[in-house]
Amino acid sequence: MTVLDKLTSQQAIELENKYGAHNYHPLPVVLSRGEGVYVWDAEGKKYYDFLSAYSAVNQGHCHPKIVDAMINQAKTLTLTSRAFYNDMLGKYEKFATDLFGFDKLLPMNTGAEAVETALKLARKWAYEVKGIDENKAEIIVCENNFHGRTTTIISFSNDPVAKKNFGPYTKGFIKIEYDNLQELQEALENNPNVAAFLVEPIQGEAGVFVPSEGYLKAAKKLCEDHNVMFIADEVQTGIARTGRLLATCGNCSCESKNCSGSPEVKPDVLILGKALSGGAYPVSAVLANDNIMNVIRPGNHGSTFGGNPIAAAVAIAALNVVADEKLAENAHKLGEIFRAELTEFCKNNHLVESVRGKGLLNAILINDSEDSSTAWDICIKLRDNGLLAKPTHGNIIRFAPPLVMNEVQLRDCLEIIKKTITEFN
Repeated sequence: MTVLDKLTSQQAIELENKYGAHNYHPLPVVLSRGEGVYVWDAEGKKYYDFLSAYSAVNQGHCHPKIVDAMINQAKTLTLTSRAFYNDMLGKYEKFATDLFGFDKLLPMNTGAEAVETALKLARKWAYEVKGIDENKAEIIVCENNFHGRTTTIISFSNDPVAKKNFGPYTKGFIKIEYDNLQELQEALENNPNVAAFLVEPIQGEAGVFVPSEGYLKAAKKLCEDHNVMFIADEVQTGIARTGRLLATCGNCSCESKNCSGSPEVKPDVLILGKALSGGAYPVSAVLANDNIMNVIRPGNHGSTFGGNPIAAAVAIAALNVVADEKLAENAHKLGEIFRAELTEFCKNNHLVESVRGKGLLNAILINDSEDSSTAWDICIKLRDNGLLAKPTHGNIIRFAPPLVMNEVQLRDCLEIIKKTITEFN
């Protein structure tokens, strides 16, 4: 068998099941091609993609400007490691720091790597700048978080599937309720060893939980008052997904007048990934100002592939596409239509309990228990009707199409969703 051999969907599934680790439970569809908001399966059936590779493909599948940047750089220089300088990394670092308003960028590859980097950065800053005794630093996190699946990260997860039988777990984390300022204040006041507060501006994997208005601003103020680092994990919410360049959106270049973010909130440390590359190549980054980032010195942290020339070229192209095509503004506009239409629909349909989200990161809550198969079964019917989505946490269906979608396509998708749920009902 060669990579050029044509496989049926069933053959592809059988190969993965036999030779691959069973660490995912995919929807039974085998994709072989993608363009813009569409994907095609091995037999040629066309679907709307309403997951966007968990928001990695915000710019749409195989965006020609991003693909061209990747191909051109791949023909020139792919990897040097950081043993030497390359002529693309500095360009990317300047471009991204100017865009997001930070002094420095530390390049990595995956979202989980970037979160681990931010945790290390927070601890080193705590010991060398804040003056916490070594090995005493603690980091506040939120319940129902999702920051990845490395050993340290699952140590502060409360998802039993991700955590059970992977101990012993890493210490040094305090868990509080998400969107609860009182608990955050108590955790800060009662512990002088807190180094940082790590938070998702919207909890995506948990079911697209949007915090109360003003929560992020107030949380940042509490952190400032206690000399604690505010770390925003925008791996999923960043790069225009929520209707603004960043969900926290501090000093960024987004000029959308219909801003759905909180422009007064600028994190001390910003974590990016996924759509930073438009889904074309693994690229992640941690951004911070000099007063924080300068605690990292040669040998403290690194990655063979982090900051490679292809990643740098791809990231610049991906960010340019977001600006040039006004994807943040488009996400805001289409998100308003999506939530309004489905909110009205669920008033007369007992199967959908509620709709929530921001921009084009949305979810519907199915009126059934978390351990039921109803949401999964609805996603199977959506697949049959030409739209791909996936449940999260049992009875929640997340909807996150590529941000290059237009209004005609969105309304077509809304009809598919409403028709599918009505017929399922």
